[in-house]
Amino acid sequence: MVRASRALPICVFILTVLCSNSADAAPVKKSNNGLCHAPQSSWYERTENYRAFDSLEACLGSGGQLPKGVSHDPSEVYKRSAFGHGWDDADGDCQDSRAEALIAQSTTKVRFADESRCRVVTGRWISPFTAKVIQNSGEIDIDHVVPLKWAWDHGAKTWSRAKREKFANDPVNLWPVELSLNRSTITI
Repeated sequence: MVRASRALPICVFILTVLCSNSADAAPVKKSNNGLCHAPQSSWYERTENYRAFDSLEACLGSGGQLPKGVSHDPSEVYKRSAFGHGWDDADGDCQDSRAEALIAQSTTKVRFADESRCRVVTGRWISPFTAKVIQNSGEIDIDHVVPLKWAWDHGAKTWSRAKREKFANDPVNLWPVELSLNRSTITI
């Protein structure tokens, strides 16, 4: 349980960062005349009566429109595929970044599916959220410590595709988490 207790401060830090960033994010304002004003809009501060949206896409999706002379580039909308498709095997040893994260973070020696040693099937991982011990790799998702959407919103959209793929597969940014928790909707 010593390892699980080390994970708790990391989880608290990440939740604090994620919650504070989302709370500080200014909403997109849809004025009474149906115009969507992002925080960069010259009319943003002057728009007092509005309906708030989390994103410009959500505002536009509700039937809102952009003010005259303002354009919106849909290619700047976050898509997971902008960070590559699946896990990369950058060093060509048949172990992709998922397998390498499982191997690196298991608290015991891992077992592979066969002698090629490409796919990890068992090990011992401790959930950073619940401290539950997980031994079947099929019950593990590899998640990003810094979420890809957050990275996109904070500059990754200007990176080259190769740099985004490298970031998505960076072992420093990967951690094993419970599949059931990672795929559930958690409201904080």
